[in-house]
Amino acid sequence: MSFYDDRALEGVKVLDLSRLLPGPFATLHLRRMGADVLKIEDPGAGDYAREFLRSEAEVSVGEPSLFFRLLNEGKRLHRIDLAQPSGRAELLALVKEADVLVEGFRPGVMDKLGVGWERLRAVQPRLVMCSISGYGQRGVFAQRAGHDINYVGYAGVLEQMATRQGRPVLPNFQIGDLFGGTMAAVAGILAALVAAQRTGEGRHVDVSMTHVVHEHHFMASIAVRREGRSPAPGADLLTGGVPCYQLYRTRDDRWMAMGALELKFWRKVCEVLGHPEWGERHWSLGQQVGGEDARALEAEVAAVFARRTQAEWTALFEPADCCVSPVLRMDEAMRHPLFA
Repeated sequence: MSFYDDRALEGVKVLDLSRLLPGPFATLHLRRMGADVLKIEDPGAGDYAREFLRSEAEVSVGEPSLFFRLLNEGKRLHRIDLAQPSGRAELLALVKEADVLVEGFRPGVMDKLGVGWERLRAVQPRLVMCSISGYGQRGVFAQRAGHDINYVGYAGVLEQMATRQGRPVLPNFQIGDLFGGTMAAVAGILAALVAAQRTGEGRHVDVSMTHVVHEHHFMASIAVRREGRSPAPGADLLTGGVPCYQLYRTRDDRWMAMGALELKFWRKVCEVLGHPEWGERHWSLGQQVGGEDARALEAEVAAVFARRTQAEWTALFEPADCCVSPVLRMDEAMRHPLFA
């Protein structure tokens, strides 16, 4: 059962003042859990997401972008001008009946508008306010602008997502925004709601997307603590230093993802590949991670994968159940039985 199915947040009222991706996606999760979400925009352009990736067809019919519509599905939409006293009074009236308020302004903006945390908690002591920002509400970077690429760069993540030559790869997945922002906000909000129900006191949840990502960059931090430096790109256990945890190109220029870290899975992989003797060449049996034998065996495995198409290898590995799977395009993933 999905954690959305039982509508655990039925009756919870959320005010969403955030824009673009992290905050609106967080409140979308809350809405899917049953919360009533009122999205509040300024009376002018509103959320910048309305124009982001907007197609000509959407413009022609006066429709906001698909980006905006998906992120705000099922939310009630409302306009308030917080620059005006009447707008601030209207927001405070809504806060009196609210459980959660989410905002993503530059730190200090809510205070300047006269609706900062201290003012809001005075109106509604049980309120959970969540502020999502790039670098947190305090500190030397609090007022600095940034986007996902900056957050993951500072957090030490982007350097590790690199080729063996050390060139970072720009992912089409917003790690800072969605993990550091969206999911961290959801977790913080839910914890604060539990505390508010138990104690009657609300919380100000301060989400720094960069700090969250940095804190969870676990494997690289282990290497630094143990060896005093980050792992070399493409040479660590989970970044390409062993043939059992690797990406392999197929005959049709597609890819297979191999995650056979455990010896039992690796031995099964070698059977499917037709080389059971390779089963004794594994990191758990003493093969040096990133070493000469690991590189040599990787080349041998790659040569075998190059003989068949992705579909053929998928058909061979699915019944074997040894952590080898196709690397799907997004359109394929959306049609796959796992997500359909």
